[in-house]
Amino acid sequence: MRKALSGVLLIVVVAGGGLAAWLHFRSNAGSALSTTTTTPTTLPTSEPIAPLTGLADPGGAALTRPALTVKIENTPEALPQWGINQADVVYEEIVNGGITRLAAVFNSQAPAKIGPVRSVRPTDTQVVWPLGGIFAFSGGAQYALDSIATAPVKLVDESSAGTAMFRDLSRQAPHNLYGVGPALFKFGGTPTPPPKLFTYRTSTDKVIGTNVAHFVVPFPSIYAVTWTWDAATASWDRTLFGAPDVTGTGVRESPKNVIVMWVNYVNGIGTMSSYANLQGSGPASFFIDGKQVQGTWSRGSSPGDVLTYATKAGKVVKFTPGQTWVELLNTGVPLSVTP
Repeated sequence: MRKALSGVLLIVVVAGGGLAAWLHFRSNAGSALSTTTTTPTTLPTSEPIAPLTGLADPGGAALTRPALTVKIENTPEALPQWGINQADVVYEEIVNGGITRLAAVFNSQAPAKIGPVRSVRPTDTQVVWPLGGIFAFSGGAQYALDSIATAPVKLVDESSAGTAMFRDLSRQAPHNLYGVGPALFKFGGTPTPPPKLFTYRTSTDKVIGTNVAHFVVPFPSIYAVTWTWDAATASWDRTLFGAPDVTGTGVRESPKNVIVMWVNYVNGIGTMSSYANLQGSGPASFFIDGKQVQGTWSRGSSPGDVLTYATKAGKVVKFTPGQTWVELLNTGVPLSVTP
């Protein structure tokens, strides 16, 4: 769900340490956001359906290309991020130092600017293995490179990307590397199309759960994320660093679904070799259509198995067609949920 600034030209330059200026802009910009896109939940059966969103794909582009996963920085210095609102699925993970980073998965759309692109981490191997396709990143430490090399993906880093990545010289390195979606897709990859990750509902499928006004995912340090239900757009508005999460194109990040998975970070939170173990099973909360549904996540013993999501009663969770965020929260950390 896109929310664009009405009549406002967004020009933001965030250098290292520029958090205060950026927060001032974002706090003022939040009130000017308006909805420009509507997303039906009942889909025409005659049109192709994008596998990673459940939305109609009239041109069928999503069925002709693989998944493209881009590793994206999530620090104050990285803002504003580009292309996030056009991702089909976004995974938010804890990395070394206790900061968070994103693994944004594209298939149905190919933004011309995605980033800032940063280095690979071992959790990314767990995320991309079932998807395959292309994994784009800036580089990485040897332990992380060895990990991602085991996954069935086409690896594209800054040294091999050519014109598929570029440095924005108006921004400070290392927060200025960006990917070019159409060029990155040209590197190819399998399978085409990617496997479906979620089961989607229609307008007649009612969500049974507890009404939620907003909830907080308490990632470490300053990286807690607040999600607020917007009934007008039927989506979850994202707030980061205490201000609306607005992309470089002036779009408020507001997905249709948010999944919180409680996972074990092997080797501890914030260590260099830490990674989220996505094999096995664990508790999960699903935020869909303004409601919280309690349940579980599970994955078979093979790293290529797709994650499955179920209610406490054992029924398959049905999500609203559109973008989905997956929050990989460490085991035992409670959510703050406001009815």
